[in-house]
Formats: sequence, C-alpha cells, structure tokens
Amino acid sequence: MKAARFYDRGDIRIEDIPEPVVEPGTVGIEVAWCGICGTDLHEFMEGPIFIPPCGHPHPISKESAPVTMGHEFSGVVYAVGEGVSDIEVGQHVVVEPYIVADDVPTGPGDKYHLSKNMNFIGLGGRGGGLSEKIAVKRRWVHPISKDIPLDQAALIEPLSVGHHAFTRSGAKAGDVALVGGAGPIGLLLSAILKAKGLSVIVTELSGARKQKAAESGVADHILDPSEVDVVEEVMKITDGRGVDVAFECSSVNKVLDTLVAATISAGVVVIVSIWSHPATVNVHSVVMKELDVRGTIAYCNDHQETIRLVEEGKINLEPFITQRIQLDDLVSKGFDTLIHNNESAVKIIVQPRIS
Repeated sequence: MKAARFYDRGDIRIEDIPEPVVEPGTVGIEVAWCGICGTDLHEFMEGPIFIPPCGHPHPISKESAPVTMGHEFSGVVYAVGEGVSDIEVGQHVVVEPYIVADDVPTGPGDKYHLSKNMNFIGLGGRGGGLSEKIAVKRRWVHPISKDIPLDQAALIEPLSVGHHAFTRSGAKAGDVALVGGAGPIGLLLSAILKAKGLSVIVTELSGARKQKAAESGVADHILDPSEVDVVEEVMKITDGRGVDVAFECSSVNKVLDTLVAATISAGVVVIVSIWSHPATVNVHSVVMKELDVRGTIAYCNDHQETIRLVEEGKINLEPFITQRIQLDDLVSKGFDTLIHNNESAVKIIVQPRIS
C-alpha cells in the first residue's frame, strides 16, 4: 500500500509499504481522509521533533525514522482483531492518535495525555493516517455516525484540541472569550466556544482568515490589530470589563501581551499554540489582576463530547476544509501551500486511497 514516510527534515517520500497486521485487540481501518497538521509542517521544516530520529527509537513504539505520517484521520473499519467485540466491519471511525504505555489508564479523570514518553500515532510510529490502511489499538478508536461525511470527520481530531482548551479554561455559557489567532486551531476552538454558548471575539491580521472566521459564523466580533487597538475595542464590546477568558493560538508574543491586557481581573488566559521559541509575559499585570495563565496540550477524554457536538449539528466542519488533495500531491500541493501561502489554507486534507 502507499504511505507518506518521513525520513528527515525536508525528506518525505511516498512509498509502497506492507499492509498492517490486524493483531488481537486492534482495529484495521481503511483511511478515508487525513488532515495536514501544523505539527506535521514543523516536522517537515524543522524536524525531527516528535518523530524519533533514525537510530533513536521511541521507548514505547520502538520505532524511529522513517515513519508513516498523519494523525488527523477518519476511515472505515475493514477488520477487527481477536478480542474486539464492540466494533464492527463497515463502521465509520476516527482515531485519538496517542502512543502511551499499555499500563497507563485512560478512564475519566486520568491524565494519560501527560504520561511519560507520550507521543502520537503518525509521528512516533505505529503507522499513520497518510497511508491507505492502519491498525490501531481498540482504546483509541471512536465510532462516529455515518451521517458525518468522512472528509469532515478528519477534523474531529483538531476540533478535540479546541475542546480540551475550552475545558482547561473553565469557561461557561454566557462568558466572553477572546481568541488570538484565526489559524486552523483558533477557528476550530472558536467553533467549540460558540457551540458551548460563549460570545467570541477573534483577533487576526490575515484577510483570508478573517473572512473564514466571518463565513463560518464562529466569531461575533473580528478585530484586526493593524486597524484598531484590540484592547480598546474589547473594552467597548464588554462595557469596560474585559473578556472572561482568552486563548493564545498564534505563538506571537504581541498577541499574548494583548490577551493579558484585555482579560478581566481574576480571568483566565490559556496558551494553546506550541511555541518553538521563548516568550515573555507581563508578570506585573498577571499579579495585579490575579490572572490564571494555563497551558493546554492535545486532548484527554475530549473526543466523545467533540463527536457529540458534530453529530448533533452544533458544529459544521465543512467551511474549514479549504483544499482536498491526493497522497501523491502531499508535498507539492500540501506542504508547499502551507509553507508559501498558508494564509489561504485553513485545513488541507489528503485522500490516501489510490483510485
């Protein structure tokens, strides 16, 4: 079967590899669609980061580069391994793409996403969604309604990132949120916030991303910091109070500074984006306003609720898909677009099946 394999920085190859073995306790999935994540892009441009370098195998997966990429994917079950009784061939599914030790519990309240040596399917080994088929341990497979188109279902993984950020924030219906950055995660997070009953203010420079925020209906107010004083506008919108919660989704220090300034006393600032460089924060403001500054990573028991929101029609994922490509065009139409024209793309999804 065909698969996209990461060898080293700037070196991704579409290759023929053996089909996965559906072992006991696993589910064989024919991949329908797989999204290109910002993490994938960072691996291509700056890696290996999450991907174990050649000759340095990951302690859990025991794999190192080359590895099959892709962790945002949907598909159809084609086989179930011995011992799997609650998944059927033909079911539509998405995957929570974790690699954690087998003895790490994953029940309610368990923080398995913070466990030692955690990594991700499609980065740390164990196959990936940028291939025609994959076998995944049952505990990471989530059935979905066949009413959800499989291309949209590929966005449930990044949508779950937004849901976890919302959960970490402690925000509630009726609160006002400020989202700093309308890239893929900022937009999907905003969709979660709207579905949960919050008012959403988005700050973004890019014209294309501002337009997508407006078209998708995930923002009540869209502010361009090159045109207005964002803090001043936020104060007007909130009658001088400031926002209850703010989400940093840009990895830009000036955005973080704006969020701290625009958040109400005793409010919460959540850092969602992964920073590849050190940041500064106005500690005096954090102290004097008694702000909570919180980090968030990936998801933890968030997929079920995220899937429910989509199945009930509270979130429409179609507007966020900006391009559909084939596996052979992964680099030329996928990574190159995100590198050289990323403002035009929200989510590029890939069809690995060779017709």
